[in-house]
Amino acid sequence: MSERRVLVVEDERTIADSVAARLRAEGFTVRIAADGPGAVEAARQMRPDLVVLDVMLPGFDGLEVCRRIQAERPVPVLMLTARDDETDLLVGLAVGADDYLTKPFSMRELSARVHALLRRFERAATAAREDAPTIRLGDLEINQAERRVRRGDVEAHLTPTEFDLLVHLAGRPRTVLPRAQLLADVWGWAAAGGTRTVDSHVKALRRKLGGDLIRTVHGVGYALEVAP
Repeated sequence: MSERRVLVVEDERTIADSVAARLRAEGFTVRIAADGPGAVEAARQMRPDLVVLDVMLPGFDGLEVCRRIQAERPVPVLMLTARDDETDLLVGLAVGADDYLTKPFSMRELSARVHALLRRFERAATAAREDAPTIRLGDLEINQAERRVRRGDVEAHLTPTEFDLLVHLAGRPRTVLPRAQLLADVWGWAAAGGTRTVDSHVKALRRKLGGDLIRTVHGVGYALEVAP
């Protein structure tokens, strides 16, 4: 397998160099961009397998970078943010980010997130090639081979991670799945603070598919609620 390519977009040089050094030590080919326009051009030239993307950038911000990159070619995006702000997280997910890390973070945790994202995308590609069956639950239809979702007559446009989370919930409808279990099964990693990632993706799914689709069991987790 050829070396996987990671684009690191970060205007704080110390952070960018540290992230790049860690990923290069793990065998990745890494390119750094320090502003919005440069990031979009680098992604076009490099065609990365994954993007590590800071929210706050000169030129235009990371949300706009993510929007433009995803419009050209779907790619997993790990967003870095200095603010633990729910609105920022939801906007990031809406434009195609797959996961986020709040600064400061450890290089070990960043590495774990990067590897987990790549594993998820490889599993998704395998499922598509194997022509996985379409799931139909009430008015919800999940076409796994084409990675398309409809509820009633309306098609919902989900990010790759939103799709994977929905498929996982649909595999055990009306069963409450703990947030930590979802984090391990869908994201492929476990950390005490990581359940916020699950919450943010559930909110994004509700916004796109309806607030009644996923039930919250406070202090436990989530269940997909569909008509029999």
